[in-house]
Amino acid sequence: MDLALLRTFVTVHRAGSFTRAAALLGLSQPAVTSQIRTLERQLGRPLFLRQARGVTPTTMGDELAHKAAPHLDALVEITETGLDDESSLRTLHLAGPPEFTAERALPALTELTGEDGQGFALRASFGNAEETLEGLAAGHHDLAISTARPRGALLTATPLCDEEHVLVAAPRWEERIGSGTLCRKGAHALEDVPVVEVHESLPFASRYWASVYDSRPAAPGTVIVPDLRAVLACAVAGAGLAVLPRYLCAAALERGDVVALHDPPVPPLRTYFLVVRTGTLAMPHIARAHEWLLRAASEWA
Repeated sequence: MDLALLRTFVTVHRAGSFTRAAALLGLSQPAVTSQIRTLERQLGRPLFLRQARGVTPTTMGDELAHKAAPHLDALVEITETGLDDESSLRTLHLAGPPEFTAERALPALTELTGEDGQGFALRASFGNAEETLEGLAAGHHDLAISTARPRGALLTATPLCDEEHVLVAAPRWEERIGSGTLCRKGAHALEDVPVVEVHESLPFASRYWASVYDSRPAAPGTVIVPDLRAVLACAVAGAGLAVLPRYLCAAALERGDVVALHDPPVPPLRTYFLVVRTGTLAMPHIARAHEWLLRAASEWA
């Protein structure tokens, strides 16, 4: 069987579209379509169902991708790094949410970029869970950190760590609300406090309110900025309340720049997953980074 056909097939399977696969492979869409039809004729079975938007793999397509993808990834790794490991520095492509990747993952992984004979070059990109998992499946990344567990057999996820969320605000807001008032009234005491968030839908505040108060935030978002570090800066400046990961606001809490407005018995948690394409942990640099991050995560708690 022609390896070029398998490579095209796996790319289409990961991209979910002939058009996106063609762009990734540097081919025309008709060429990709022709190669998939050739492979289907050789196997005597359809591999994809054509939909209005993209394609959906058949059972045969999923089985073939699960068997072929890890081996193709290993072959690509060999061709990209060469056979002489001592003269080639492998590159690890990491993707994840900007704040967690910058504050947690990258500082841990930079220890592996040294000249110890087993190091690697490191390239990082930021994105939300959907973007990073799609990029990983398409082969743009080697390792992804995601708050969503992927479905299907092509991606393998390992729980990395849990993130505790804390409701914080500048001290003047606690003084205005009154800690006693907050204890008596709960979420009602926060109705007039503006919210600082990463999106108009208030994802962090809504998750916190649902978990702790069994309701939704009443106040609208006053400041919306797509980075939790900027959310913290605005909260410190007194713009309003914010729900933040404890690791991100721990230093500000210790300094008194912000205070925790509530201390629920069971704080809301969010789980991070370490995700790879199935089979790629056979590659030493990916396996080492994967193991190193899991080991580092055991100390973050």
